[in-house]
Amino acid sequence: MTSPLPSSSSASVMDLAPVVPVVVVTDAADAVPLARALVAGGLPAIEVTLRTPAALDAIRAIADQVPDAVVGAGTVLSPEQVADSVAAGARFLVSPGWTDVLLDAMQASGVSFLPGVSTTSEVVALLERGVREMKFFPAQAAGGTAYLKSLAGPLPQARFCPTGGIGPASAPEYLALPNVGCVGGSWMLPQDAVAGRDWGRIEALAREAAALRHPLG
Repeated sequence: MTSPLPSSSSASVMDLAPVVPVVVVTDAADAVPLARALVAGGLPAIEVTLRTPAALDAIRAIADQVPDAVVGAGTVLSPEQVADSVAAGARFLVSPGWTDVLLDAMQASGVSFLPGVSTTSEVVALLERGVREMKFFPAQAAGGTAYLKSLAGPLPQARFCPTGGIGPASAPEYLALPNVGCVGGSWMLPQDAVAGRDWGRIEALAREAAALRHPLG
């Protein structure tokens, strides 16, 4: 039984957990135990970035062997990557930015997606295209919570998943904003824990992250 995921981009991966782990997999053999640790900790939505040759194999393995996970592809930059990711089993797509060509492919993919934005004009352009859920990236460098707070008044229909420079200390500040559905981050995946295959530590960190849902709201 797979975890439910709304099929429309208007109600997507943001509703599954307060934090979406952003995962860089260098060894596809690590994908399944890593995903199981994140799911056990309460983070079922897992973004595997297309930054390594192992990424598509990792997505395929998680989709096949971890039914409670909702695996997605991150750093999606082209229509070809959209097609390859969906074929591998990705149930959502995340991009650091967007173009009309990329957005067309994501909208036609049949899965949820979060195109990346960092400016008000990009947000307005996506709203014109019927997209209301977006990745705000790079969150800290692009203005952080102050920027997102300033967008809530004139653009209340836009909902964001801020990613980039966010950790356990700053995540609650983002999650308290009315236009933030979840945040993306990798702090629950410290390099030494992944390299040492310390899945218990990763599960514990994931559990702490899962408890961050709107604590200031």
